Amino acid sequence: MYKENCVFCEIAKGRAKAKIIGESASFIAIEDIRPAVEGHTLIIPKNHFDTLLDIPDELSIEMIRFIRKIAKFLFDKKKGSGFNVIINNFESAGQEVMHAKIHVIPRKKGDGIKFLTGQMVGLTYQC
Repeated sequence: MYKENCVFCEIAKGRAKAKIIGESASFIAIEDIRPAVEGHTLIIPKNHFDTLLDIPDELSIEMIRFIRKIAKFLFDKKKGSGFNVIINNFESAGQEVMHAKIHVIPRKKGDGIKFLTGQMVGLTYQC
């Protein structure tokens, strides 16, 4: 299930260049061509799904396991001491290409990258 003229579908089919970091039955991990930091990796479904909402439930466990595998790989390669997992869904949330993708971004203390965190003013969390 591919979509015509989708760069990530072309990568999944092996028709477009990408540096592949890892692969599972339904997902591929590739280096981001515009990395926020060294090691910034994209995990893309091999089949075309526009957003996270379109990825079937039956792929959820495989997706999470694969995200963990790639994060561990980046840790083992000493790319960071922490990491963010980000999924931009729809244009208003920063999605530029309508093919679901998960960003795994290695982090180092003081790297200067700012994301939404629990430190935002007015938010409190209790466990």
